[in-house]
Amino acid sequence: MFSNLAEKLQDTFRRLKGKGKLSEKDVDAAMREIRLALLEADVNFKVVKEFVNSIRERAVGQEVMGSLTPGQQVVKIVNEEMTGLMGAEQSKLARGEKGPAKVMIVGLQGSGKTTTAVKLASYLRRDGRNPFLVAADIYRPGAVKQLEVLSSSIGEKYYSNLENDPVNICKEGLKAAERENADVVIFDTAGRLHIDNEMMSEISTIKDEIKPEEVLLVVDAMTGQDAVNAAASFNEALGLSGVILTKLDGDTRGGAALSVRKVTGCPIKFIGVGEKVEALEPFYPDRMASRILGMGDVLSLIEKAEATLDQDKAKEMEKKLRQQQFTLEDFRDQMGQLRSMGSLDDILNMLPSGGNIPKEIKQMSLNEKSLIKIEAIIGSMTREERTNPSILNSSRRRRIAQGSGTTVQDVNRLLNQFNQMQKMFKQMNMSGKKGMGKKMKKLKNRFPF
Repeated sequence: MFSNLAEKLQDTFRRLKGKGKLSEKDVDAAMREIRLALLEADVNFKVVKEFVNSIRERAVGQEVMGSLTPGQQVVKIVNEEMTGLMGAEQSKLARGEKGPAKVMIVGLQGSGKTTTAVKLASYLRRDGRNPFLVAADIYRPGAVKQLEVLSSSIGEKYYSNLENDPVNICKEGLKAAERENADVVIFDTAGRLHIDNEMMSEISTIKDEIKPEEVLLVVDAMTGQDAVNAAASFNEALGLSGVILTKLDGDTRGGAALSVRKVTGCPIKFIGVGEKVEALEPFYPDRMASRILGMGDVLSLIEKAEATLDQDKAKEMEKKLRQQQFTLEDFRDQMGQLRSMGSLDDILNMLPSGGNIPKEIKQMSLNEKSLIKIEAIIGSMTREERTNPSILNSSRRRRIAQGSGTTVQDVNRLLNQFNQMQKMFKQMNMSGKKGMGKKMKKLKNRFPF
């Protein structure tokens, strides 16, 4: 997520932190690098100019020049300014004053609008709400069927009627939702290939009829400034209450996330971070800024771990690690559990030490193919070898490779990754003892390391 932008900004800050004292020349050089990194990330140029000027104004003042750690102080300023740029605080969904809360989902075709509507229902269900979906996109072939199939796959209730027009579908869908005692109704309205006056008029009519508490625009974060321009057009026509950014798990440069709030005034309420129905998360500006700047996002990691991992196994694993009893069997089990949390790259980036993760760990993959290979290699070892891998000499490694249908290089790579992970977990435990803070202590108690 925003890997190129994050890498360039973090490189700039590393150079600043290496200086005992900052001059205006140092600050100017850093601001140039930040400006270029943001422009390359497709952030709106007006937003970049205002953002950099604001940082420089604070950085050349007493706030930094009089600091004992000026480099760190600049990072703190950038973090605060970036958080403010993306909205400062989390923006939650409004609740209905009378009856269910009504949420209109709008957007261009190809942005993932219908899938996002179902993802939102799934998120609300996990949050203790009782959502109901209305399939009002009758123009795109397969849109209604897609919503029906996705909703049925997770047990969500919905209303659809291909024989009616979108306005009446929404009105009838609202009645159906009330009969089901739903407290949130999500209307999946028609998408469009581009801003279309006729279809925009239809959505405006729907809005006037159902009077939604929320009008959320779904935009593809990979389209950069096109996403921001679409948001501005929809906001002008409909008066948006928020934005949902999709495909943040892809090769996203970050321009949309950093620009859309400033350009439109609309908060980002959710982000899509994968293809699965569960892959929708609330957007926290402060956490996102911390991740981009390499400070980690421990709170999100804790929440993800609590939602997906076996807590009894987590406690057992923590006990083993404290007693330095982490074996290859435990390593295999943890790889399977970690996979349920998403990509390893995203998980590592949530750790404050994300930028210092050993390359052997970063190169790991948690897909089905790699897990089968891990299973085969570890399964070809004896119990003694799995418990005490230090006895694995070259002849044993050749036997394991032959027995698992892999190569000696595969076995060596796995053992290197296991050793690096052991070291990383040990460092985390030591950091906790030195008082890294309550967040890391809580992380260690929750996360199955």
